[in-house]
Amino acid sequence: MTEKLTTFDPADYLETDGDRAQFISEALETGDSVFIAKALGIVARSKGMTAISGDSGIHRDTLYRSLSEQGNPTLKTILAVLNALGIKLTAQAA
Repeated sequence: MTEKLTTFDPADYLETDGDRAQFISEALETGDSVFIAKALGIVARSKGMTAISGDSGIHRDTLYRSLSEQGNPTLKTILAVLNALGIKLTAQAA
C-alpha cells in the first residue's frame, strides 16, 4: 500500500496575530538571518501577500523574493512587513 504525503506549510497553521508574533519571536532567537527572513515570509503568506504588499507599500514579487531562503531583505523591508503584520520589534538585554 502506498501512502500519500503532502507538503507541510507552516503558514497554514498561523491563524492568529499571537501565533504569528510567537513564530517570529522564535525565529529571531535563532540569530540566523536566512531563517529569520524565511520565517517572516511564512508569516506574511499566512496573512496574505497581497494584503501585506498593500499595507507595506512593497510590491508582492519583491516580498516573495526578499523573504525567501535566497533573499536578503533590508531592515526597511523587515520593518515595513512587521508593521503591516501588526508585529512590533523590540529589544531586550541578552
